[in-house]
Amino acid sequence: MRSRTLWQALSARRYLLSAWPWRATAYLVTGAVAGAATLVGLALALVVGGALTVVLVGLPLLVLTALAGIPLARLERQRLRLVDRAPAPARPVRQPPATGPWPWLITRLRERATWRELGHALLFALVLWPLDALVVALALAAPLHLAATPLVMAVFGGGEEAKVLKQWTVTTWPAASGVAALGLLLLALGGYALGLAAGVRAELARVLVGAPGEGDPEARVVELTRSRARLVDAFEAERRRIERDLHDGAQQRLVALTMALGLARLDVPPGPLADQLAKAHGEAGRALEELRELIHGIHPKVLADYGLPAAVADAADRSAVPVDVALELPGRLPRAVEAAAYFVVCEALANVGRHSGADRAEVTGGHRDGRLLLRVRDDGRGGADAAAGSGLTGLADRVSVLDGRLSLSSPPGGPTLLSVEIPCEWTERFA
Repeated sequence: MRSRTLWQALSARRYLLSAWPWRATAYLVTGAVAGAATLVGLALALVVGGALTVVLVGLPLLVLTALAGIPLARLERQRLRLVDRAPAPARPVRQPPATGPWPWLITRLRERATWRELGHALLFALVLWPLDALVVALALAAPLHLAATPLVMAVFGGGEEAKVLKQWTVTTWPAASGVAALGLLLLALGGYALGLAAGVRAELARVLVGAPGEGDPEARVVELTRSRARLVDAFEAERRRIERDLHDGAQQRLVALTMALGLARLDVPPGPLADQLAKAHGEAGRALEELRELIHGIHPKVLADYGLPAAVADAADRSAVPVDVALELPGRLPRAVEAAAYFVVCEALANVGRHSGADRAEVTGGHRDGRLLLRVRDDGRGGADAAAGSGLTGLADRVSVLDGRLSLSSPPGGPTLLSVEIPCEWTERFA
């Protein structure tokens, strides 16, 4: 069976006759060259950036130096294919919230993978490449020099003597042949040493710059987070689809039915039939109103079209208690975040109207430090309990799905304060 990794090849009988010793050698040699170049590049960047810091020109250069691990990690993942035929994927990173160099720079500087890759670059430049060069010198260069002793004695020593590793002198052909035989034996052992060193070196690089394996706890956490986000997005998409189908289908038919009943009332003379038509017309009108409320509760159109501030203002206008709104956002937020925040506000205002006895409420918030912050406060009697069937438990679960947090403070006598924090980035500017 064909070996797919260096570790599999090392346990095979025909390892020395395969291409794997050459691949291991190429991995270590290219590592030594790339590491030396990285050391020179980082040293120059730090020296020039530090010298130019006094005129502020060097600061961008120093910031870019912190990103030096990104291209080096990409190169390392390509080099890993020398010892593993399977590609080495990169660690998952967040996508920038907007296009352009500045959002990309901010996002990458906040990523743990960026600093892990910078650590790999520093380790590579200061420690790993000298070790790569040393292993190649001991396992390959020295045995080759020993194996070439008869050739050196014949070409450079006039057939009389040869220097072995610049330490010992060989003056006879039997001694030169014995040294050559020792060199060939050490060369065979060096092939295994090169494979072992390259395998260990590659495993370290994979830990630092590669994606975690399927059995890795970090990989499971990443996949669970992604699947949870996909479920939230799918749930919101389904809500919007239901809202659209009801709005464009059932609501339009009820409107048509209401109009037809209204026209029929005009054509029928007063009597029992007219009374029945009037009753049916009223029932159709009430069903239409209930359907509109249902559609609005599923996913309000104002939220989809104009964003969270407009939707919260609309909910405040419909509240039974006067509500002051002060919500400032830099742009549109992810749809799942907007929906969760909106329904939290709606549920909180509904509870204010039903249970608090408040004269006034307020909704405040904004976007700071990569988080949406919302506060719903009322001057009611207090004593609210999220676990006592207020409807906030389900909303807290919904917020936690987005890695957010919902907290309630409601001492007896008031006031009641509901706080929500959801990590997110804005996606677009308001028109």
